[in-house]
Amino acid sequence: FFLRLYLRMVFGTNLTVESPNVSYTDDCITSEYNYQRAQTRIENDRIVATPVTTSYSFKTNRKVPKLGVMLIGLAGNNGSTVVGGVIANREGISWETKEGPQTPNYYGSITQSSTVRIGSDANGEDTYIPLKALLPMVEMNDLVIGGWDINNMNLADAMERAKVFDYDLQRQLKPFMKDIVPLPSIYDEDFVAANQKARANHCLEGTKQEMLNTIRQNMRDFKEQNGCDSLVILWSANTERFAEIVTGLNDTAENLLASIEKNESEISPSTLFAVASILEGHTYINGSPQNTFVPGAIELAESKNVFIGGDDFKTGQTKMKSVMVDWLIAAGLKPTSIVSYNHLGNNDGKNLSAPKQFRSKEVSKSNVVDDMVASNPILYQEGEHPDHVIVIKYVPYVGDSKRAMDEYTSEIFMHGRNTISMHNTCEDSLLAAPIILDLLVLSELISRITYKTGEMEEYERFHPILSILSYLLKAPLVPSSAPVVNALFKQRACIENILKACVGLPPENDMGLEHRTNYSFKS
Repeated sequence: FFLRLYLRMVFGTNLTVESPNVSYTDDCITSEYNYQRAQTRIENDRIVATPVTTSYSFKTNRKVPKLGVMLIGLAGNNGSTVVGGVIANREGISWETKEGPQTPNYYGSITQSSTVRIGSDANGEDTYIPLKALLPMVEMNDLVIGGWDINNMNLADAMERAKVFDYDLQRQLKPFMKDIVPLPSIYDEDFVAANQKARANHCLEGTKQEMLNTIRQNMRDFKEQNGCDSLVILWSANTERFAEIVTGLNDTAENLLASIEKNESEISPSTLFAVASILEGHTYINGSPQNTFVPGAIELAESKNVFIGGDDFKTGQTKMKSVMVDWLIAAGLKPTSIVSYNHLGNNDGKNLSAPKQFRSKEVSKSNVVDDMVASNPILYQEGEHPDHVIVIKYVPYVGDSKRAMDEYTSEIFMHGRNTISMHNTCEDSLLAAPIILDLLVLSELISRITYKTGEMEEYERFHPILSILSYLLKAPLVPSSAPVVNALFKQRACIENILKACVGLPPENDMGLEHRTNYSFKS
């Protein structure tokens, strides 16, 4: 299928790359790709840049598996919204609102609802395809979803409690969701706000080792009972306080496993789930801001070569901040004060009203501008940083409809000042749900991609820490030697260009020389 658009653009949904460097078989797509970058050094008070080319061979398994998904926090707002949204799309459920009839979609998902430019045709018309058409991906409608929750409410009732979907949609979804009941989860009142205790009526009992064994068995049972080829485990439950990093407790994989066996109190529920997932060989994504991935958990994932990703879904205010600050600094303006205020009334807001849990969120939101500030010493002296204040308040009446207000003050030409104020109202879970789904689809896809360079004999998987997912997460987890990138468009370009490399296409460079020179590119 393709469509020629009126703005001199071509859109299609199927892609084949014709190149001597790309081969297709029934089993895989193989791409021979030259990765070009510049390596720099300082020599005699000047920077010397040397272009470097590295040859990669990428191999992508074309067989899309039956993917099982297990959410921790299944009966929460995000869990019921993800499940209800997938069912509505799968069943083609339409519903009535005061604005008229509505149909389901996956808006907000970059894999399902965004496009990428792959080139231009002989007439110079840009050609676009959906991002999901670059490589074979799991269909969101085919996901098999289950999970755990500290509350025993079935998902139909949980959806009603969340008050996210319109009433007519809820009414039609209830028959599909009333029999979905979460498995008992791990509750530790030392790690979440005290106000969550009334909700915790569906909790595992026993030592930490016993609970770890139980959730590992849950994963095996879910995979077998649903005939899944692979699983992804994702934390969408309450924000926890930060765990203390203690030498001999959780600083190494060996110490972490020993501490679980000893029933040490400083091992959080989210870390227990992460360890269980890693030991079972399943990708684990942390969608909350706490430090689930203590050093021992990271070492365990690396030693087992199991994918992990985190931290904290990037939905509204932080996503906008990573655009605004990147734009201001790239424009040569100097942000000096960033003040962010939020209020919301869902259970996430209730939990974050406790100081220790708020601190976890504050840390994940605060670091989002660091790399952009550090990139411009013309504007910022060493150690200088904008004032950055974050406030979150719990206002029950507004429910899932989060309000965010931001003020950006910058120094401009000749030390003048410029202030930009923004107000954003959004349904928090409707922004989070497609991000959760993208995390699931992309992490599964990456598990089917292997690579090798000239000096390697065998193909290998990507690094176990999935920094490629940074676009979707507030506080990206990266390998120890890698830089943290928070600028939003760089993060998206990373996803797009790596997928393009897997089919032998060049990265988007926006030079457009075919339109800016007299040289003809027509074939």
